[in-house]
This record gives sequence, C-alpha cells and structure tokens, in this order.
Amino acid sequence: MKLSLCIATFNEESNIHYPLDSAYDFVDEVIIVDGGSTDKTVEKAKSYGPKVKIFVESNPAMFHINKQKAIERAKGEWILQLDADESLSPGLKEEIRQLVKNSEFRVQNSESKKQEKKILDSQFNSEFSIHNSKFVAFWISRKNWFLTRFLMKGGQYPDYTIRLYRNGTVRFPCKDVHENVELIEGSKTDSVNESSKKTESVYKIGYLKNPILHYADPTFSRYLARWDRYTSLEADQLAQTFNVKRLTLNNTWLFIDYFFIKPKLTFLSMYFRHKGFLDGFPGFVFALFSSIRFWAIYIKWWQKRK
Repeated sequence: MKLSLCIATFNEESNIHYPLDSAYDFVDEVIIVDGGSTDKTVEKAKSYGPKVKIFVESNPAMFHINKQKAIERAKGEWILQLDADESLSPGLKEEIRQLVKNSEFRVQNSESKKQEKKILDSQFNSEFSIHNSKFVAFWISRKNWFLTRFLMKGGQYPDYTIRLYRNGTVRFPCKDVHENVELIEGSKTDSVNESSKKTESVYKIGYLKNPILHYADPTFSRYLARWDRYTSLEADQLAQTFNVKRLTLNNTWLFIDYFFIKPKLTFLSMYFRHKGFLDGFPGFVFALFSSIRFWAIYIKWWQKRK
C-alpha cells in the first residue's frame, strides 16, 4: 500500500466532499477519525466506497489529537493529510500522482549528475520520485478561501504546511492550535557542512509546486465560529504561561500588549506591509478580525480567574 489519505472530522457534512472528491480515486485508503458528528458526515464519507475507514472518537478541544490518531492508523507507506474543508488543486493532484507512481530513486528527465544536484538544491523538489530517500516529507502551499475569494495577500499565501510525509516520520505535538507536524527524532539524514567539514543532521523535507485549496470560511458565520474556537484554545495556552489569579507586573504588561500593541502591529503588518488591501473588502475584514482576536484571547484568559 503506497498512499493513505488521513482526515479528522466533526460535523463536516457540507465540506467532506472537498478532500474525497479530489483524492479518493488515487489513494489506497481513506482513514477518517470522527469526533462523534451529529450530522451526516459519516454517512456521506462511507458513500464514497470501501476505501473509507471510519473510526469514531471523542471530540477534544485540541483537534490535532484526532489528526494524530488518524495518521497512527494509516497503513500506507506515505500519508497525505488533509482537513475536511481542503481539496487538492488539479495540479497538485497530478504532481502527487506522478510522485507516487515512480517507485525508484531517480530524477525525471535527468541527463547528468550536475542536473540532479541542481534539482535537489532547488526549493521545489517535485521533479524527484516520492520514494527518493533524500526526502521524508514535503511542504505544500495553501490557498485560503475567505468570504468571496482566495486571499493572496496579507501574509496568507503561500501558507506552507507539511501534508505529505512518509509513514512513521512525523507527529502532531498537540500543543498549539496553529502547529504543524514535527519530524520524529531519527527522521534526519547526515550531511557534511563544506565550510567546517563537520557532519550535521538536517531534515529531509522537499517542496511541491501546486497548492492545497482550503475552503475554510465561505461565510462570515463559519469564520466567527472558528474564530471563537481558536481564541478559546489560545486563551488556554496563555493561562499555562501567565497565572491569571495573581496580579503581577507581567500580567499588567499583558493587558497593554494584547489590547494595544499586538492588534495595532498585526493590522499594520497584514493590511499594509503584506498588502492585504489588494484582496479588497475580504482582505480588510480578515486583517481586522485577525488583529482584534487578541482582545478575545485576553478577555477569555481574564475570565479564568473565577
């Protein structure tokens, strides 16, 4: 078995078609860990066919836990991990298909060792076979849909994330709402630093060229629901660092930081420095609510004193 598709779901009836429509036909199995959906997510997923395997678990606030459970159940040599509201772009699908198809270590259309080294040293490594021993994982860019369009500015693209990796080489730390997978110790390769002639351990992570399409926020209501969930998780993380029940100088500074400094700097960075204004009104709304989320995080943290 070469490729497993792994998805964690909870009440994703209206979205689950995104990953399944785009990937079901060329993966060997689909592992879905469902957090006890009360809609028809499970029924809809099962309707795609026998490749789909459903495992029902609890629905933890730290949703990466179920993503980790999904990849632990995968049997494929390689794992493609998608969210329930994500789809493979046509170019990415073909890119992965070609990578999986080539099972030997080689460079496609390579005519010399010099050309092979040039491709390996480039940022984009999809010219290599997926079974190339030089890589255990791949960064994939992501286009994020917000209200009426994909956000291409404001620091929202290319939004690289590791979503394709060799089974057993990565894990979710399950500590941060915005975390990526991390490589497990031992998933490294030794290389020689030419300047010092010392052997160093480096991660074997390549890049693919085409993006994942993330349909996260087609409506403002859905965005607000996710915004509320994420700020609650970030408030919990903040409480682990700052004791809300004790009035300290750090806590006083935290108020200033979260109510004045972080919102201002975030909006200026997203909307002006990273040209979020080029994304029109959706770009303005996204920059604004990304900025004032710090108010919500602080208020939720403050309420924990009771």
